[in-house]
Amino acid sequence: MNDQTPTGCCEPFNPELWQDKEIVWKDKLFVKDHVTSFLHIPLNFRNKMIINIELIGRANAKAEHQLMLTDEKSLWGADIYIDVSKDVFGANMVTISGTFLTKVFEGPYRNAGIWAKEMKKYVSNKGKRLEKLYYYYTTCPKCAKVYGKNYVVLFAQIN
Repeated sequence: MNDQTPTGCCEPFNPELWQDKEIVWKDKLFVKDHVTSFLHIPLNFRNKMIINIELIGRANAKAEHQLMLTDEKSLWGADIYIDVSKDVFGANMVTISGTFLTKVFEGPYRNAGIWAKEMKKYVSNKGKRLEKLYYYYTTCPKCAKVYGKNYVVLFAQIN
């Protein structure tokens, strides 16, 4: 367990909770938004987070764990999915269902392509077929620096 003092921004991350897990979700509730990117570098992420976190706070809908999945759809944008405990007025609500394999990686964000290849191999070695890949960036860059680790969890939706 991570015994670090929280920064007040991103919660300390415990990789043991997510390493090599199989997770099944049925209609798991998320707030969905879209982030504009340039070569996978988010341009309006901070503003989108401020808006959505404010809506979630007003609705008293913060989930038990700080979980936000990113679907890196293209070089120019990504969809973000923020885990919530109930519907959030004014937000785009979606559900995600499926079976997911998870694996924790640590290092700079530029390794995302390498991690994706490792995840595809991991899924294949389990005899499964990858349908979709989500990234869970566990902390912002400032908090990763404070905590001394930059963990990213890949969620592989499998068939």
